[in-house]
Amino acid sequence: MNKIEETITFDNSFTRELPVDHENENYRRQVSGACFSWVEPLKVSRPSLVSYAGEIAEELDFTEEFCQSQRFIEVFSGNKLLTGMEPYATCYGGHQFGHWAGQLGDGRAINLGEIVNSKGHRLALQLKGAGPTPYSRTADGLAVLRSSLREFLCSEAMYHLGVPTTRALSLILTGEQVVRDPFYDGHPKHEPGAVVCRVAPSFTRFGNFQIFAFRGEIEVLRQLVDYTIRTDFPHLGTPSQAVYMEWFEEVCQKTLSMILHWERVGFVHGVMNTDNMSILGLTIDYGPYGWLEGYDPDWTPNTTDASQHRYRFGSQAQIGLWNLVQLAQALVPLTLDAKPFEEILKRYANGYEHDSNVMMAQKLGFKQFEPETDKTLISELLSVLQLTETDMTIFFRNLALLDIDHLALADNPDKELITPLMNAYYAPEDMGVDTEIRAQTEVWLHNYAKRLVKDGLKEKERRYRMNRVNPKFVFRNYLAQLAIDKAEQGDYSMVDDLLNLFRNPYDEQPGKEYFAQKRPEWARNKPGCSMLSCSS
Repeated sequence: MNKIEETITFDNSFTRELPVDHENENYRRQVSGACFSWVEPLKVSRPSLVSYAGEIAEELDFTEEFCQSQRFIEVFSGNKLLTGMEPYATCYGGHQFGHWAGQLGDGRAINLGEIVNSKGHRLALQLKGAGPTPYSRTADGLAVLRSSLREFLCSEAMYHLGVPTTRALSLILTGEQVVRDPFYDGHPKHEPGAVVCRVAPSFTRFGNFQIFAFRGEIEVLRQLVDYTIRTDFPHLGTPSQAVYMEWFEEVCQKTLSMILHWERVGFVHGVMNTDNMSILGLTIDYGPYGWLEGYDPDWTPNTTDASQHRYRFGSQAQIGLWNLVQLAQALVPLTLDAKPFEEILKRYANGYEHDSNVMMAQKLGFKQFEPETDKTLISELLSVLQLTETDMTIFFRNLALLDIDHLALADNPDKELITPLMNAYYAPEDMGVDTEIRAQTEVWLHNYAKRLVKDGLKEKERRYRMNRVNPKFVFRNYLAQLAIDKAEQGDYSMVDDLLNLFRNPYDEQPGKEYFAQKRPEWARNKPGCSMLSCSS
């Protein structure tokens, strides 16, 4: 037994407590009456480490020596297993772009097992891109460096932004070439293959429950719900009819909290299908995601959604509710009463309006949300941000730099007073001194400043508050593409630079201002720097 294996405890409760697929052959098929299938990762030829995240490694009780070893590379590329690992893929269904898609499942994700760390926390390990499973349908179960790098870095960036998310332990090249059609335009090409190791307390999705309700396999559904409550929501107590409703309400709250954090930092998931919704309210499945650059509530980063805009930034909370309705419908057979679910879903809708306003008040530096003034002020701001292309991240970050006392007192603010905001505009000429856009912006700033003066916070305190919720650095798509371009040439330096940068996204980090700039013009329509496909 390897030294690291002596210190790690695997407790694979998912496979121990839930029904298994009794067909052991790994071929594509419909799997009924089972929560998972046993499956082995595909062996690869020349695995090599691109990077690993030290903080999540520490959470897993992995030593630095182990993470830099060849054994680490072999294990997290899928070539070898640690003692206690029992690889499997889970069965789930889902609604994709609003339509029931039937069985989906872990088509290119293979779960290695669950570690219980020295703090008693349960953390599941999952390889993405480690080969086909019974749920791969017509796909190959593999992933490429391009998409894997984006998932690896974004998982860790989101965590440090304070957004609920799955984590990423490692990014490993397989040494194989994988054929992909990145733009679905009939021009496939060979790309370097890669495997990401994802980490989360659980990877259970809404779709895990939906598939059994859809098939009428109610006893399996009950087993999965009871297991999930016992394992991931133990504070709710022994599963029962009443506990089912408490559990569903908590799932709603966690989902809402996650989406509000997305809104706070300007993140757009891009593929909010029910099979991409975590039962723990974690951001999961980083595909064609993006950050708002020019503030546009209609923007989606997903080329597949370019005409429908179903998963646009401004609809994420509404889609979250729609997805929760689908989950509720899957759970009704356990209680035979839809009314309690309906009441909980109403609370989600009401809670979003309140919590969204509170979140915006925090971004604006207010002590608290005051409905009589702040609702209108927030609404007017969201209109002002769309008068000209305005970088959301830079605007809110630099809002903290304004000279509020002078803005509040001046009927005609000096042109220098809004200078800190100027680098947030993609067309600064629209903000010329005599333009209508400038005039409307100044009216809003004047009212905003008066509202802040009313709060009576000192400048230092206000700026501190704002800088804790408005990040300096976000993982813009053009930064990801620059890192991808370098990595595909064998230069991984930018991967590590970005990993280090995003450990402190709210700090100024002198010397790293380059990473906080708005999207350069060359990246506006460059593939990978704006919208992306689901291709991986």
